[in-house]
Amino acid sequence: MKRTKHEKTVVITGASAGVGRATVRKFAKNGYNIGLIARGDDGLQAAAEDVRRAGDRPLVCACDVADADAVEAAAERTERELGPIDVWVNNAMTSVFSPVIEMKAEEYRRVTEVTYLGCVHGTLSALRRMKPRDRGTIVQVGSALAYRSIPLQSAYCAAKHAIAGFTESLRSELIHDKSKVHVTMVQMPALNTPQFDWVLSRLDRRAQPVPPIYQPEVAADAIYFAAHHRRRQLWVGGPTVKAILAEKLLPGLLDRILAKRGYSGQQTSEPADHRRPNNLWEPVDADGGGDFGAHGAFDDRASSWSVELALAKARPRLQKAAAAGVALALTGLLLKSLSHNGNHRPGAYR
Repeated sequence: MKRTKHEKTVVITGASAGVGRATVRKFAKNGYNIGLIARGDDGLQAAAEDVRRAGDRPLVCACDVADADAVEAAAERTERELGPIDVWVNNAMTSVFSPVIEMKAEEYRRVTEVTYLGCVHGTLSALRRMKPRDRGTIVQVGSALAYRSIPLQSAYCAAKHAIAGFTESLRSELIHDKSKVHVTMVQMPALNTPQFDWVLSRLDRRAQPVPPIYQPEVAADAIYFAAHHRRRQLWVGGPTVKAILAEKLLPGLLDRILAKRGYSGQQTSEPADHRRPNNLWEPVDADGGGDFGAHGAFDDRASSWSVELALAKARPRLQKAAAAGVALALTGLLLKSLSHNGNHRPGAYR
């Protein structure tokens, strides 16, 4: 399909709610036509309406990212109806809150198929189109948990670790091939998304993101920035920076801290409702319809701004300012040295 010179196309998986939904709005605000991939039709239709309101074209592709053929069909349809894919965002995920001893093999398989293999499937479909054109960006939505696992989310943590390993291999291959296709990974903090209302949980109390919590718009801003700047990866939020660095420096101490605080930190004081439906196998309808939107239930505790992201985005300006400061200091030292040498020429003092 022909498109105007200024039109661009992005595919976003997990587009119906949470981070994916906020990312849809961010790209739509900036003039992208969007291929929307998720399972829940109500959420997808609502996301499509977000895109239309921004004046762009949506394409609803209801499919499960665990199905590689379905993802490939969605990619083919997107290029046919919206044009060449410029950006692909792998965001779809699922999780289980449970001690390892209570987990079932099929639950590990399902989380792996959606969260890790869904990312692989999306990446492969994007590469098949981007590599021959020698352009395009693939954004992997990661997590601090890709580097530092926590208790009660072993399947999800393992899947995020796997995405990091997969992405590093791919990045080296693209460099070897001198490809201009760019792959980047955005490591997220705890986010206020609806997943805590639909995730399968065996916890005694209601699941929550580990504070401090950030709004999904912070994540969307980071994803959009990563799609347009050739950064290897972005660390979003102070907790992400602390977790990754602590894992590198003091992993044993972190084991003990998480053993003490990792259980209570993932639960509110409210009792869990174990009768509510979960989305591990099928999408869940929200009250009054299937559109959960972008935000979860923790708006009053969530921050809409990340200092670390702001610094990451300002890095080129900060580097230029630092270089200018160093140059100015060196110039001052040189002038002082010349002046000092001039005052101490031979014969100046008797």
